[in-house]
Amino acid sequence: MDNYNKLREILHKNPIGAPQSRAFDEILRILFTPQEVDVAISMTFVPKNVDDIARSAGVSEEVAQDLCESMAQKGVVFSRKKDGQMGYALLPTVPGLFEFPFMRGGGTPFHDKLARLWEEYHKDGLASEFGASKTPVMRVIPIEQTVAMRSETLHFDLVSKMLESSQTFGLANCACRVSVGKCEKPLETCIMTDSVARFLIDRGIAREITLDEAKETLRIAEEAGLVHACTNSQDRLTVICNCCSCCCTVLRGLTELKNPNAFAPSRYLASVDPELCVSCGTCRDQRCPMSAIEITNKSASVIAARCIGCGLCASTCPESAISMVRRQSSVIPPATVEEMAVRVLKEKGRLEDYVKLNKGN
Repeated sequence: MDNYNKLREILHKNPIGAPQSRAFDEILRILFTPQEVDVAISMTFVPKNVDDIARSAGVSEEVAQDLCESMAQKGVVFSRKKDGQMGYALLPTVPGLFEFPFMRGGGTPFHDKLARLWEEYHKDGLASEFGASKTPVMRVIPIEQTVAMRSETLHFDLVSKMLESSQTFGLANCACRVSVGKCEKPLETCIMTDSVARFLIDRGIAREITLDEAKETLRIAEEAGLVHACTNSQDRLTVICNCCSCCCTVLRGLTELKNPNAFAPSRYLASVDPELCVSCGTCRDQRCPMSAIEITNKSASVIAARCIGCGLCASTCPESAISMVRRQSSVIPPATVEEMAVRVLKEKGRLEDYVKLNKGN
């Protein structure tokens, strides 16, 4: 087994793993040089100091430092500074290896080849892996104005409250729209927070923005008809994706591959008041990303099984005929990111392998 296969096996221990595929093998060989992969297989998903990595890889600290920096600058491993020392860690396939190399932009032969391979891998295993657990990794969060005044709304249903719990904000291009390129929706809409944001900002992959600028980005995304999707936990955000149904890896897991666990819908459902609706078709033709709305001569109606509770229809209905109501079967997200990850690992049968890999770090 060569070191590229070893790296794939290590990556597959993550909550979002790396199923075996010809396409992914080629992706790894594009993203990591042979010298880099020799060092990468000595890393874990918890940041390690260079001296520890060098010792494990059997190379000098100088060589390990140069290779770790090269990988971090490309956005294929994570880096952070703690107590004056830089630490490096592996990134998962998603979010990480797929997104970060595209966030600076695309259009080069390098990016075009990667895009073709990731699209092949999406259909050949990655999308199924993303939705292979009962607990989704990502969830839809509704447009805030459509649920903010409801008495049962909780803090994790409100995107502004989730943002306000973070300290650092980064903004980058949507990797899905850069790589797939099927629409003209805004590109610079991917919001990262705190440690992930700091890493991407320091590496020139994202630009630092303020809380107000992050909120303005959400407004622009809502206006463009993009769906807010965030980390499936109550405590904090890692990323807010603003997704289109034609390019997005997350949404396409449901729309194209029919995987019910591709992401968690919001705790809300669109509901039409037939007394107010004039059957204009705005909700169906311009706003709904899931084809969840039907129009008759009398009124629009929502196909509940398809509605993901994004609120895009309710926020722009010219007659205010659509409101968001609580789903009877709404599910509370895991309390923390860590709890969510443990659930996913247990459901995929990987918890023991993941803990063993990262033990002592």
